[in-house]
Amino acid sequence: MIENFPFYLSLILAIVFIIMIANKIRVAYPVLLVIAGLLISFIPNVPIIRIDPELIFIIFLPPLLYEAAWAISWKELWKWRRIIGSFAFVVVFLTATTVAFVANHFIPGFSLALGFLLGGIVSPPDAVSAGAILKFVKVQKRLSSILEGESLLNDASSLIIFRFAMIAVATGQFIWQDAVFSFSWMLIGGIGIGLIIGWLFMKGHKLLPTDANMDTILTIVAPYLMYIAAEEAHSSGVLAVVSGGLLLSNNRHNFLSTSSRLRGLNVWESLSFVLNGLVFILIGLDLPEITSGLGEVSIYAAVGCGLLVTAVLIVVRILSAYGAVVVTLIARNFITVADNRSPGFKAPILLGWTGMRGVVSLAAALSIPVKLYHNGPDFPQRNLILFITFIVILTTLLVQGLTLPYLIRKMEIPSYNDHLPEDEAEELIRREMAKMTLEHLRQNHGELLQKSMFLQQIHENWKGKVEKESDIKLSSEIKDAYLDVLNAQRIWLIEQNYDKKQHFDEDLIRRHLVKIDLEEERLSLIH
Repeated sequence: MIENFPFYLSLILAIVFIIMIANKIRVAYPVLLVIAGLLISFIPNVPIIRIDPELIFIIFLPPLLYEAAWAISWKELWKWRRIIGSFAFVVVFLTATTVAFVANHFIPGFSLALGFLLGGIVSPPDAVSAGAILKFVKVQKRLSSILEGESLLNDASSLIIFRFAMIAVATGQFIWQDAVFSFSWMLIGGIGIGLIIGWLFMKGHKLLPTDANMDTILTIVAPYLMYIAAEEAHSSGVLAVVSGGLLLSNNRHNFLSTSSRLRGLNVWESLSFVLNGLVFILIGLDLPEITSGLGEVSIYAAVGCGLLVTAVLIVVRILSAYGAVVVTLIARNFITVADNRSPGFKAPILLGWTGMRGVVSLAAALSIPVKLYHNGPDFPQRNLILFITFIVILTTLLVQGLTLPYLIRKMEIPSYNDHLPEDEAEELIRREMAKMTLEHLRQNHGELLQKSMFLQQIHENWKGKVEKESDIKLSSEIKDAYLDVLNAQRIWLIEQNYDKKQHFDEDLIRRHLVKIDLEEERLSLIH
């Protein structure tokens, strides 16, 4: 382990360098990382990286899911809950089922149980890949919200299919009533355990004398504890992390201090950056080992199987996107839908083409045990499943990943103005917040307002651009008044976010909340 440390260190540096190149040439970094890993694997005497399959999920999934849960907008998640739910559960199940029957029929030696196992592995699209691509092109907010929401939940549904398929392969039987009970417990138990642990952490943050460093460490521990506790209870660790993460995310201003929020944001951005980079470069690095275990299956036949499964995934997702549109257009006559306007024929193609595979598929494939049971026979078709998964990830990243920006620009899908235009929303928030700040000052700090030049100048520029910090001398009374104003602004912004009469993008609201945190942090440095 220690003798390979320089290689691991150089790998981290390579990831940073490759992502810099990706940003420079405006290509999604997962694409370049996979290619780089593949090229590095052919360098002579490169150490073979082996990770215990049982640890794959624990190392990568909890923090990545947790970070995604903190970043996503609950308002958008709830607004698009029907289509997100259909893609995260119904489409994943349809995809896994289609892959199972195609594999059973066309791939020699594949039983239906092995087909479902493969289907569970390759069915969930990867949010990191799509997000990395979408940052280079402007797309509708609804599309990015649907993709983010889907990615939070589709991992759970695919891994549930994966787990049942593993049992069927190992035992040779599948009992439906047991499966229904287990499925229900995975959903209910996973969500419940995540919410309970999330609530306990929230109370711990509030009651214990923690500082910013301790709070940040606790946020890193939380997803791992949620995941492990749920898995030990034989429920869904993914849903536990997602539900607990959403609970903590939406209450962050109630139990975390300003310093904790700002410091935690920076730490989590760096952590997810490293983990995502590692997992994509590992995809390429693993190819030689996977290829060497194909046995009697020729490399050409294995590639053909991978391309067949990839084609099935793309076709099923595009057809499902059109099916979702048809169902929505029919359902709008009976129920209230998020938007009853027809998206046209272009939007489903775009949604269907965003199905790049990545982190979860790799982790699931690598977690297949080498033996069916201890000292038992080899797990059937394990290396072929690994190779097919690799081909699916590589093909979808290269083909869909490289063509998606061009497709978005070429299709020119019209905006439906789900939110106010950013410039208009920015101006409205500033104007309304200035009015609210003046009113709050007059009502709650009228006497101080007459005495303090600092407070008098807040209404001119409430961002704090008053004087040079070195020249400002504030009494504790005036600082407390200003902190009260900042807190009132924070409360007002949170209320505006959930005001149904307004149409503010939550990302814009969050940016203003961060500005308030930064202003509060700046104030703490003034003596």
